[in-house]
Amino acid sequence: MGLDIVRLLELTGWRAFDVDDRGRVLAGSDETGSVQLVELSGEARTPLTELTGAVSGRYLPGERAVVVQHDTDGDERTQLSLLRLDEERTGPATLDDLEPVVRDPEHVHRLVGVLPGRIVYATNRRDDVDFDVVIRNLDTGEEAVVYDGGGMVLDVALSPGSRYVAVTIPAVRALSDQLVVVDTMPATASGRFSTLTERTEHARFTTPGWPDDEALIVTSNADRDRTGIARIDRRSGERTWLITAEEHDLTGWLSPDGTALLVHANDDGVSRLALHDATTGELRHRVRLPRDGWCGFPLPAPVWSPDSRHIALSFSAPDVPGDAIVVDAATGAARPVTDSTAQLADADLAVPEVRRAPSRDGQRIPCFVYSPTDPDPELAGSSVLVIHGGPESQSVRAFSPIVQALVGRGHHVLVPNVRGSTGYGKRWYSADDGRDRLESVADLADLHDWLAELGLDPDRAALWGGSYGGYMVLAGLAFQPERWAAGVDIVGISSLVTFLNNTARYRRAHREREYGTLATDADFLQRASPLSRATAIAAPLFALHGANDPRVPLSETEQITEAVRAKGVECELLVYDDEGHGLAKRANRLDAYPKALAFLTRHLAR
Repeated sequence: MGLDIVRLLELTGWRAFDVDDRGRVLAGSDETGSVQLVELSGEARTPLTELTGAVSGRYLPGERAVVVQHDTDGDERTQLSLLRLDEERTGPATLDDLEPVVRDPEHVHRLVGVLPGRIVYATNRRDDVDFDVVIRNLDTGEEAVVYDGGGMVLDVALSPGSRYVAVTIPAVRALSDQLVVVDTMPATASGRFSTLTERTEHARFTTPGWPDDEALIVTSNADRDRTGIARIDRRSGERTWLITAEEHDLTGWLSPDGTALLVHANDDGVSRLALHDATTGELRHRVRLPRDGWCGFPLPAPVWSPDSRHIALSFSAPDVPGDAIVVDAATGAARPVTDSTAQLADADLAVPEVRRAPSRDGQRIPCFVYSPTDPDPELAGSSVLVIHGGPESQSVRAFSPIVQALVGRGHHVLVPNVRGSTGYGKRWYSADDGRDRLESVADLADLHDWLAELGLDPDRAALWGGSYGGYMVLAGLAFQPERWAAGVDIVGISSLVTFLNNTARYRRAHREREYGTLATDADFLQRASPLSRATAIAAPLFALHGANDPRVPLSETEQITEAVRAKGVECELLVYDDEGHGLAKRANRLDAYPKALAFLTRHLAR
């Protein structure tokens, strides 16, 4: 039998943040209600933190210590602290037990690297907008700013001797990056920075790694539709492709010793992993995961141990809440160190069918279709479309308590990757940029037109989405009011104009690359905003938001719910004072999601 939403939300999931040379895993567990650090060593599980919000962290190489990254109630102004594991403690560490390292609650401090005795972090404390890269000596407290060239720093990698620092920052176009190399000991000040790519190039340059001081290995789709793995000469910028695939996006993570690559192939929302030689690109081993599932973003990225012998993975599948896995780099053998499926002995969770929905222009929209096995007769034929956020993101074949609860109640659930989604090449993820924004919204109409072919009732279809997915929910209700019976909006954008005006300062320029700028595109942004067509909304709306959301301010939800209520349309709004961009705390999810599901049951029943 299936599980109800309460039990699904109470399932414990695991993720892997780091692994040390002895194979010990620094994991995250949400058993206590928010993600806290736990060390996994053999059969032992040692809880490390007990903070009020979700945390992440990394081991400090060569020491029994963890660098802990934490914020306050989802405000995303992350702070950095040190937890020494060789000190006796009677239980998990609270905030008072942590040694402050970088504490300035007015700004963001994001951990981007760990070195023996040092950390590397990105911070916007200089002007609240641009991010600088800082190396801090943990013994002396001395800091060196190694990059202050502006932009929202994405990836950082230090060369083997730490002389060169590679930094990726957003370029002019959405999902395009510029790769900058900083020489920390230049002969002249003018020689400090060198750009290996152009700001105008429509290409990604991510996950940089240094096999030596002379070149970088990066994930890129320069002059390609799909991402592959390339070597870039530090001096000339010349690129040599090591590993490519015409049918899949690839991502590569270089081992610390510079000899091996873990390569991830994105196979329609399923992870395929392999180990390759970093010099030749030759295949060494395929990594066999427990089943078809996912171990990429938004889960923590795979991480190598300092000695390059182990790789820690975070893994999830539609019927796997989340586990930590350690890969032996010498053989490719994958060893789960947790088993979240042990909680599901009496459960029958749904696994999706992979489909392609026809669209108005002959394109095929990737979609995962979850079908109930024994639907309530009152809900038979109903459907809910669950749209991912981003928009530069992707729905994958991973566990979702919301999807499983909806299916368990008797709804068919469609999880599409509309235009703008990653994982299907550059052309697809660029198809909604700027003034093409409403092309992704039009995909919702195409999906609705497809419902009858699936044997579903077009009059009992609803939308569910968070963040950009929340924008899609509101846009579907506003631009296609005749099609949708209800909508659930979670921290969604109601006006692209007020969103860009009010989002955190460091995010505005970053988001304007995707949506268009207020200076040149305000007219279109206004037309593409659900708030501008709020009077057309006829379907009941359920909305929820975190009061501390720095990305999509609470005002976005408040203004659309006020407009819908003014029309006399049913509208429920839940606001959580201790949350940010989404619901990180189980207590709040247990309050919000059963109400949202009951709302849909009420409006989609026969």
